[in-house]
Amino acid sequence: MRAALRKGFTDHIERIRPDVLMLQEVRALPEQLPMPWASPEGWHVHWHPAQKKGYAGVAVWSRMPMKVMGTGLSADDEDPEGRVLRVKVDGVQLVSIYLPSGSSGDHRQVEKEKWMKRFMPWAQKLARSRVPTVLGGDFNIAHTERDIFYAKSNEKTSGFLPHERAWFGGLLDNGWADVVREQAGEVQGPYSWWSNRGQARALDRGWRIDYLLANKAAGKRSGDCHIDREAGLAVSDHAPVSVDID
Repeated sequence: MRAALRKGFTDHIERIRPDVLMLQEVRALPEQLPMPWASPEGWHVHWHPAQKKGYAGVAVWSRMPMKVMGTGLSADDEDPEGRVLRVKVDGVQLVSIYLPSGSSGDHRQVEKEKWMKRFMPWAQKLARSRVPTVLGGDFNIAHTERDIFYAKSNEKTSGFLPHERAWFGGLLDNGWADVVREQAGEVQGPYSWWSNRGQARALDRGWRIDYLLANKAAGKRSGDCHIDREAGLAVSDHAPVSVDID
């Protein structure tokens, strides 16, 4: 978040003009941000940072009042890495999610899969809710070959492992709709993350690992979707993903 503010984050937010902004991997405590970004004017803000400084963390900013419904995957989950923040805004439940990455080594892949195992039953329960609910964030998994440019060469890479892809398919089978894919159709991409290596960013050879998933009640209200590649290239290695909710 601190780096993003230096790279023009605010200019892109003013251009995109979201009513609600779900952030992941903020990697900062509110008091570490330059003033007035711990509590920016015109926004209702809730931060859920990781206990470890400079690591993970999620947040939600809303133009409208919001009610914080909880953090973590259960009432007794301390969620020390700051990976789940659930709020309600104007009758819609929104969950900012940052699923662990397994790319830094086998030990992190083990932790990622433990987290995935706990996440599935929790997500199944939310999918059945009559309250319109959207899960939004970095899932660190590309679901199908349409969601990654170099599919064949990444079949043994964390984030595109067969069992990870099957797990993500299980979310969709249990009532979640991938609103971007449903609108984009059977096309390659659109990608939301690019490696800094080679010319992946310039040539748009990326991964789609950032999702907005709607339960049935929210799916009925979902409209246009968009991945803002311009902001992604300027501010972060991830691009903001948007959906209109009626």
